[in-house]
Amino acid sequence: MKKIIATDKAPKAIGPYSQAVEANGMLFVSGQIPLDPATGALSDADIEAQTRLVMNNIGEILRQAGYGFENVVKTTCLLADINDFAAMNKVYGEYFPTDAPARSAFEVKSLPKGARLEIETIAAK
Repeated sequence: MKKIIATDKAPKAIGPYSQAVEANGMLFVSGQIPLDPATGALSDADIEAQTRLVMNNIGEILRQAGYGFENVVKTTCLLADINDFAAMNKVYGEYFPTDAPARSAFEVKSLPKGARLEIETIAAK
């Protein structure tokens, strides 16, 4: 049985998907781009600030479902420019100081709303 997870503390979905879905002790968080949860506007800050915004939004979704970053087992990071990887990785690492999850990272041609970054997350209890 699946449970839909939603919180007003993270950006609302911009399409026909849920912020997250929990099933069988696992939480699947949809890809998050750097949107301000209050306004829905795309951040035009530098990649470090955008990464922090994305990770904070992921954190709010995790909390809403009763999980934390310590429960994250896999992430996928999508970058519009792979040259942003080192700066993104520095901020990303702050959220996983020990026992980091498995991860994939890719440069992609484009992301929704022209974002420079998208991160999706899988967590398990």
